[in-house]
Amino acid sequence: MASARTAQTPQQEAKPVVSAAGSFAGAYLAGRLAESDNDLGTAVEYFLQALAFDPENEQLKQDLLLVLLTEGRFREAKPIAEDLKDTPNIDRVARTALAIDALARKQYRKVAPLLIMPVQTDMDRLASSLLMAWAKVGQGKPKQALEDVRRISGPEWYGLFRAYNAALIADIAGLNKEADEFYRQAVEDRAGGSVAPDTYERAVMSYAAFKLRQGDKAGAIALLKEAEELLNGRLAITELRENIEAGKKMKRLVETAQQGAAEMLYALGTAVNRGGAEAVAKLYLQISLPLRPGHDATLYQLGDISAKLRQPDKAIDFYARVPENSPYRRDAEMQRALNLADNGRTEEAIAQLKTLLERDRTDIRTYLALGGVYAQDKNFAEAAKIYDAAVEQIRKPERKDWPVFYQRGIAYERLKQWDKAEPNFRKALELYPDQPQVLNYLGYSWVDRNENLHEALEMIKKAVELRPQDGYIVDSLGWAYYQLGRYDEAVVELEKAVKLRPEDPTINDHLGDAYWRTGRLRDAVFQWNHAIAGNPEPEELAKIQEKLKKGLPDFQPAGQRPAQKTENTGSSMPSE
Repeated sequence: MASARTAQTPQQEAKPVVSAAGSFAGAYLAGRLAESDNDLGTAVEYFLQALAFDPENEQLKQDLLLVLLTEGRFREAKPIAEDLKDTPNIDRVARTALAIDALARKQYRKVAPLLIMPVQTDMDRLASSLLMAWAKVGQGKPKQALEDVRRISGPEWYGLFRAYNAALIADIAGLNKEADEFYRQAVEDRAGGSVAPDTYERAVMSYAAFKLRQGDKAGAIALLKEAEELLNGRLAITELRENIEAGKKMKRLVETAQQGAAEMLYALGTAVNRGGAEAVAKLYLQISLPLRPGHDATLYQLGDISAKLRQPDKAIDFYARVPENSPYRRDAEMQRALNLADNGRTEEAIAQLKTLLERDRTDIRTYLALGGVYAQDKNFAEAAKIYDAAVEQIRKPERKDWPVFYQRGIAYERLKQWDKAEPNFRKALELYPDQPQVLNYLGYSWVDRNENLHEALEMIKKAVELRPQDGYIVDSLGWAYYQLGRYDEAVVELEKAVKLRPEDPTINDHLGDAYWRTGRLRDAVFQWNHAIAGNPEPEELAKIQEKLKKGLPDFQPAGQRPAQKTENTGSSMPSE
């Protein structure tokens, strides 16, 4: 595994090899295509080629600025930002980048003029106001900065960010009464914490360190224990609590104006890091790094975003760069292993996860990760062994332990050991009644096995009610109707599932089957061909090709045939 010292930074990464474009249009279109595929390194190279054809093209320079900043190539982006600082639509990004550069260089007086802009979104206005406040901290005016933060007005969601930044400023300035007041406001903002859990985590950690420095060790530990319950699975909080219990000292999370501004950008970036906004989140996080290079939490989040964008190589690199002594290191190593598996490097992933287990046999998440890697490799026997070992570590099962039993149930079901699988699914539901994935899997398995048909169908309907946008669960309901011979109802649900997951070959195959049973033969053939275009597994491909040649054979619906003691093979259900 690459160490934090030896791993390459994004600026050191080898440039992608791209072919030379023969025209401006060719280079620009190639860059836009690469950008749409989240291949930003390639996008930069093509945009630079296009710029050589047309150096004054403003739209091109705007595109190039955004991809350079999002790729973390801040130094290359700076002259373009200077050129575009008065250009409408991009001025906000350009001026923010220049303000960050000024902060990094301790040129604090330059910051406010750069951030005075006529048009700003709510997010821009909050970021600008807080950057200007941190510039005043750098100028030695923390009381004035604190008053500026107090006066920031805006949407209700500003609350957590305003309180947290005010607390950090007061903490740095030694205004302990004010710091305690603002930290308390931040950690009591549970609604804000549910929307921005990473910001909430950082506020809790900073407040705990503050309490410890004030001599309130018991209060710091109690705060962290409460946060562990609220933010289940956050190892950084657990490690901080253990360090405090062991008598270790804790320094401030933020010591300088530069670190404070970077923390603010980190908070905003992680808050928007959800479906569809990963690129924006990555931009905020990348532009924070010049202010706080090599920051552990930021590198971890950049790894998370890269994984979401299906860039396992970049994710592996970011996770590897999280320092050894960081509270985020164990999480980073676990996520790095999962991305190694996603990148086809299964043996490396297994070796790393086994190493993590040797260090801590009580960490259930590592068992789940290792079992998941084995299951992804279709080695369900080894997966079942790992989940068995995990269950041995659980003295008194709680709601949070449901995934262990659920995944163990899947492993045994895939091994055709239903007598071991079913009790695990039931245990998972006992711990977490109405958990949609478990309702779906157990209900579908019963339909497939021709057992408990009424209860099974009600379970799947409940799962769909709870997760109506989950294409896999909707598919299960449609396929359950199919198995029961209710083909018209199957078509209705399977058409919904295909709209939700148009790329999934199994769901398209199921809809083809349902169309065939309702007499829509041409539609069935079209859907089966669409399933083939989705690259199904070789075994499934052969079955679909056979159906295209011969159609479907006669079928006896569940409830009209003897119970089958067979493995569930028809569902497209994911095993997460």
